Amino acid sequence: MAAVDSFQLLYREIARSCNCYVETLALVGAFYTASKAVILMRDCYSLIRLHFIPRLVYPRDLVHRYGQWAIISGASEIIAKAYAEELAKNGVSVILISADVSSVSGAVKSISETHGVEAIPLEADFSHGPAVCKSIKEVIRDKDIGFVINCLDSSLDIPQDFLDLSESKVWDIINTSIAAATMITHLALAGMAERRRGAIINISSGGCFRPTHRKAALSASTAFLDHFSRALHYEYGHQGVFVQSLVPFRVAPHNDAANAGWLVPQPQVYARHALSTLGISHRTTGYWPHTIQLRLVQCMPEWIWVLGSRVMSRTA
Repeated sequence: MAAVDSFQLLYREIARSCNCYVETLALVGAFYTASKAVILMRDCYSLIRLHFIPRLVYPRDLVHRYGQWAIISGASEIIAKAYAEELAKNGVSVILISADVSSVSGAVKSISETHGVEAIPLEADFSHGPAVCKSIKEVIRDKDIGFVINCLDSSLDIPQDFLDLSESKVWDIINTSIAAATMITHLALAGMAERRRGAIINISSGGCFRPTHRKAALSASTAFLDHFSRALHYEYGHQGVFVQSLVPFRVAPHNDAANAGWLVPQPQVYARHALSTLGISHRTTGYWPHTIQLRLVQCMPEWIWVLGSRVMSRTA
C-alpha cells in the first residue's frame, strides 16, 4: 500500500508541475487551429469573389475599358482560340499570330462571320529572328491594341527527357515560348502605357507550376511567363495596364465533350471563366476547380510532387 500511495503522490506532483506546460500547449494548439480556420475562410472568400461574383454581375464593356483590338500569339492553341472567340463575343477585334497561318484560318473565318468583328491572321515565325517583328509592327500600327494574349505551346506537355530534345527543338522552344511572348508584349506595351489602359494575359501551365519530371522545358517556360507577368504588373500596373498570369491545368481538346468534365473543362468554358477574372486577379488558374487543384499542389511537399510526376510520366 505504501508503494501505491507513493506512486499516486509522485503522479500528482508530476501532473501539478506539468500543468503549466499542458496549458501552454493547449493555447498553441488553439492558436494554430484558429489560424488554419482563418486561412480556410480567406481562401473560400477569395474563391467566391474571384470565380463566382464576377459572373453574376452585368457584363463589362471590354472595348471601353481596355481597347478595340486583341493580339494573340500562339493562336493555334485551343485555349488561345477559345479566348479569341470569347473576346470577339464582347466586340473585340482580334489578330491571330501563328507560325503556320493555315492553323488559324478556320478560327478567323468563324470569328468574323459569327461575331461580326474583324479577325486578321498573321504568320510570324520567331525562329527567323528580329525580322519577324516588322510585319507585326505594320499590322498593329494605328490600332487601339487593348489586349495581348501569349499562349504557351501545348506540345511541351508531352513527357520527354531534356537531352532527347535536338538543338533545333531547344531553339524553337526558346523562340516560340519566350522570345515571341516577350517581343509581342514589348511591341504593344508602349501604346498601352501611353493610353493608360490595356491588358496583358500570359497563359502557361498549372501542371508545371512546380518543377516536373521529364518536362523541364515546360516547367522553365511556365516559370518565365509567370515571373514575367508579375514583374510587368509591378512596373506598369500603376500606368493602367493590367497584367495577368494564367496557369490553367488540363483543358479538353476542341469538340471533345466525352473527355470534358468538372476538372477538365471544354476550351469555351475555360475561356469564359478566365475572362471573368480579368481585372480582378493578377495571378490565377482562371477556373475555380483548377484553383482547388493548385492549392493542393502548393500544400504538397515537392518530393511528393516529383515522385508523382515520375509515376505519371511512365504511364503516359
